[in-house]
Amino acid sequence: MERFAQLIRIVASAASLLAAGCSTDETSLAPEVRFATLAGQTVATSDLRGKVVLVNFWATSCEVCVHEMPMMTETYRKFAPRGYEMVAVAMSYDHPNLVAGYVQKQALPFKVALDLDGGLARSWGNVQATPTSFVVDRRGRIIKRYVGEPTAAELNAVLEKALADPA
Repeated sequence: MERFAQLIRIVASAASLLAAGCSTDETSLAPEVRFATLAGQTVATSDLRGKVVLVNFWATSCEVCVHEMPMMTETYRKFAPRGYEMVAVAMSYDHPNLVAGYVQKQALPFKVALDLDGGLARSWGNVQATPTSFVVDRRGRIIKRYVGEPTAAELNAVLEKALADPA
């Protein structure tokens, strides 16, 4: 049943993008927000300028999200030495204890933030479907939006191109 509900959320989000005339390739500035990480850090979007960043909205109850995390971990390890950062934002309906347990069990190497009141999801275009990810270039511009799991090859190609741009 959860899988069906997840599919409905993804279809609804895609339909709203199409109705709004939005493509999955963005050119707008990333919103200025502050991420509160499980490690106790507060990181603002502006703090990440100069790096290529993936902001990934996910939930422990989302099968697709859980499926993509090993690929996200591998991608992070591959590109972090070249100026890549990732912030995985747990949705507001995801209990912090479940998130912390998952992060510890999977030894996620990137920043994981909690969106306790849904404000981060609203700031990033009212994200409702998980996973939804945004690739942000060194200048702070959203250059790609994924609703659903990207393929490793496509994500790697987008990151390679963005990391090659010295800004």
